[in-house]
Amino acid sequence: MQLPSVNLSRLQQLFQWIARPYDFLDECAEKYGDIFIAQLFGFPPMVIISNPQAIKEIFAVDAKQFDAGRGQQILKPLLGENSLILLDGDRHKRDRKLLMPPFHGAKVKAYGDTICQITREVSNTWQPQQPFLASEAMAEITLEVILQTVFGLREGDRYQQLKSLLIALLDATGTPLSASMLFFPWLQKDWGSWSPWGKIMRQRRQIYNLLQQEIEERRGQPETAGDDILSLMLSARDEDGQAMTDIELKDELMTLLVAGHETTASVLTWALYWIHKLPEVKDKLLTELAGFEEGTDCMAAAHLPYLTAVASETLRIYPIAPITSPRIATQKVTIIDHAFPPETVLAPSMYALHHREDLYPEPKQFKPERFLERQFSPSEFMPFGGGNRRCLGYALAKLEINLVLATILKHCSLRLADEQPVTPRRRGVLVAASSGIPLVLKSR
Repeated sequence: MQLPSVNLSRLQQLFQWIARPYDFLDECAEKYGDIFIAQLFGFPPMVIISNPQAIKEIFAVDAKQFDAGRGQQILKPLLGENSLILLDGDRHKRDRKLLMPPFHGAKVKAYGDTICQITREVSNTWQPQQPFLASEAMAEITLEVILQTVFGLREGDRYQQLKSLLIALLDATGTPLSASMLFFPWLQKDWGSWSPWGKIMRQRRQIYNLLQQEIEERRGQPETAGDDILSLMLSARDEDGQAMTDIELKDELMTLLVAGHETTASVLTWALYWIHKLPEVKDKLLTELAGFEEGTDCMAAAHLPYLTAVASETLRIYPIAPITSPRIATQKVTIIDHAFPPETVLAPSMYALHHREDLYPEPKQFKPERFLERQFSPSEFMPFGGGNRRCLGYALAKLEINLVLATILKHCSLRLADEQPVTPRRRGVLVAASSGIPLVLKSR
């Protein structure tokens, strides 16, 4: 059976993908169903999939049958060719194994107090009755968490430079228009510091110089190694006893800075919007949090059921990206009776999957209760991707979302600054809240 193709020109499809990705996916799902072919200008045809059984089969397929790193090359100019996201085969397996220990189990739990402390410090700077943007406040918190948990940095000149450079780099692709540079390689021309791409490349080089200085300093003072992720990465060895090279470390650190900071900030921004948009959600959360004594165990908030459901519903309704890692078939592969030839690009869509009426009735409505009423399988709910490409930092991200929200709601009474509708908008390769969500602190 032949799959339907989107009936628009390739250029129109790319513009839709950049400017209004979620509306575009809604329209395509209604017209073409849960498996169809999109053809974006400048990219190979892509099979967009929101069929749960098909996604289950893709995640279960032997990793050798797909290249996923090859499908993410759009990120290479920012993250570097050694980023785990861009790797395939044995190299991906080796680096994922090297990077995994700091992101699981007791290591992640150890970061809980740091997350709560940073959230309190940032929220203490908010002035009563003075509007502030949730997106900026959450980005400040998540960047601080990354700098402290990944680098062990809390102060100093290098710390301040990294903060300002990273914010500037991410803001450089913060609108649909500027994000177009990532989708049109011919716009990626360095004409000097005055040109948009030239500015991005200079900021990236400055960040890499600072990362190199930090790596060299740590290597020269091994006795100062702490529990931060960089210290653990520096001591990691593969099966042959080899450590990661400097460029591998820098590309992976850049990946953590970009992917681990802005994605979580976007989720937290949306969560604060829904909590303060819907009084019944806020009331239920405050009731649950009333029984949570913060001074005894910060980590207890990570397991509160309604708070966890609010976080999951936030991740469901507007995931941070339209699709998870596109898989490029390295050989003929059959998915739910469809035979796909080598080089076919298969792209499970988080957004389209999360908006299926049969899985999530009234999918446009924010209803945390759905996550209390039933358990969703990894092929029905996949905010962090799936299979061997599941986000390495998903456990840390889930912990951070819960702890930041719990700490804010325990310490601050907030309201939305206005009732203007908020919609998803392209921000680089991600999708974020259009307005940044203006909030006002009522009281502490």
